[in-house]
Amino acid sequence: MSRIYENQTITQEIFLEAGMNDIEYFECTIERCNLFEQTFTNCIFSNCTFKNCDLSMCKLSNTQLNDVKFENCKLMGVDFSRCPGFLFEVNFTDCILDFCSFEKLKMANTSFRKCSMKGVDLAGTQLPNSLFHQVNLEEATFANTNLKEADLSTAYNFTISPTQNNLKKAIFSENNLSGLLREFSITIV
Repeated sequence: MSRIYENQTITQEIFLEAGMNDIEYFECTIERCNLFEQTFTNCIFSNCTFKNCDLSMCKLSNTQLNDVKFENCKLMGVDFSRCPGFLFEVNFTDCILDFCSFEKLKMANTSFRKCSMKGVDLAGTQLPNSLFHQVNLEEATFANTNLKEADLSTAYNFTISPTQNNLKKAIFSENNLSGLLREFSITIV
């Protein structure tokens, strides 16, 4: 790593000055940054929080996200599956994650709170014990997804096949059970 930022508030100006390659951020808060279509290469974000940032269409080339929180961020079209899986840990609150890919990532205990996840790719993703609180999962892809003991009781607009995904001890509510039955062409009245 060529530069390390530790315990700092990172602004747009710091990103422009430091560049987006070979930098480590440790316990930093990244605020109000427009990083639309930027490419991060060989960066490490550890114990960091992104607040009110636009990271839509960002490319994360060999970039590690270790215990990173995103709050009120726009992350449309980000391919998180390109991040190294080792120590990968993210949580999202009030974020737009439409058309992102988390394909085949190990993401146990991940929290998605009040997020839009339209068209998200969760194929092969390991999400045991994860929380989907008030999350819109319209047209999200679930195939061989591990949702064991996940809480989807307040999630909505999803279609999840119980025969193609691990739903053992997952939590759903009466209001969203229809999302589990669509493949069977069952009408609920």
